[in-house]
Amino acid sequence: MIKIENSARLTYRLMDKNDGELLFQLDQDPEVMKYISNGEVSSREKINDVFIPRMQAYRDAEKGFGLWQVSLKGSNEYIGWVLVRPMYFFSDNPEFDNLELGWRFFQSSWGKGYASEAAQQIKDAFAGNKNYRAFSAIADEENLGSIGVMKNIGMTYLKTYRHIDPLFECDVAYYQIANN
Repeated sequence: MIKIENSARLTYRLMDKNDGELLFQLDQDPEVMKYISNGEVSSREKINDVFIPRMQAYRDAEKGFGLWQVSLKGSNEYIGWVLVRPMYFFSDNPEFDNLELGWRFFQSSWGKGYASEAAQQIKDAFAGNKNYRAFSAIADEENLGSIGVMKNIGMTYLKTYRHIDPLFECDVAYYQIANN
């Protein structure tokens, strides 16, 4: 079972179906949701009926797949999460040797390096498993904050493509780093 050790300022816990309220709170800021749903905040129904079942579909505690809650050391304040799952999980051709990393953080934590610190710590925890050839991330090509995190953890730009998912469709920048 994957355990994510605390990093310099942060702690980590694999989220589960009982974390709906935490997921709901994070999705209430239109700025947080700007590049996900054009700023439309998530309803409790969407969290319970769409987001949690979707998370449960890829969550695997043994492999460490899921959403990792990120909290501040000391205060234990919840500041966001980092996603880990096989790339293209919800497609006909998931890449089980290429892990997708994603993140969502409260606006109050932006610009402090928390997302980069968390993504790096989580990536490093999985890097020891050589069954994973790469780590990848996608973001709306205008989401410079997320693209900055990708660059901060050593990912490089591969391509821009039209990402089609049951929840959204947009042009995304695709970044990747090999697991050497």
